[in-house]
Amino acid sequence: MSTEPPIDAQKTALVIIDLQNDFLDPQGAYARGGDANPAAAPLPARAAGVARALKAAGGMVAASQFTLWPDAAGEPMVSPHLLALRPFLRKGDFAPGSWGQANVDALAGLVDVAVCKVAYSAFFHTQLDWVLRRAGIDTVAVCGIVTNGGVASTVRDAHMRDYRTLVLADGCAAFGEERHRTSLADMRNVAEVMDCADFVGRLA
Repeated sequence: MSTEPPIDAQKTALVIIDLQNDFLDPQGAYARGGDANPAAAPLPARAAGVARALKAAGGMVAASQFTLWPDAAGEPMVSPHLLALRPFLRKGDFAPGSWGQANVDALAGLVDVAVCKVAYSAFFHTQLDWVLRRAGIDTVAVCGIVTNGGVASTVRDAHMRDYRTLVLADGCAAFGEERHRTSLADMRNVAEVMDCADFVGRLA
């Protein structure tokens, strides 16, 4: 039995960052561009297990979907820093409403609210904060990809908004184990870091 403080499920939301087809599927944009992330492969099943447990206890599940909005010519509006890192991104990748932008199949039927995001944080220019507060949420547990990018930015924004903030360590992955570990260590300054099983065990 854990001696850590319990987690009030009915006031908690699981926030799943960017577990989307274009990031993770073998036919998605990142795999096509030669930038697959094998460490992320187990994450959908883990996130789904946590989501089921939290929903069964009365909690909420939210997901962010990285989105490349098209311009008037239908070309994706990619920020310069991302285009420099991922020059393979092309028309149709992460397009709103597309298969690539969609959550992976493992999350089907589990997500209560999804928000489109254009930057690292799931709170930046989205309605996530409004939805969580209207639902009476005061605790967020964050998982997904990548640990040092979308996860870390979302965690810090949640902390700045005075949520009790949790990070599911084995529910996250980065491009490299060292980046993953370093980012988790850094987030301990603003969040509680735990494994998925520990989170589920502490739900009350």
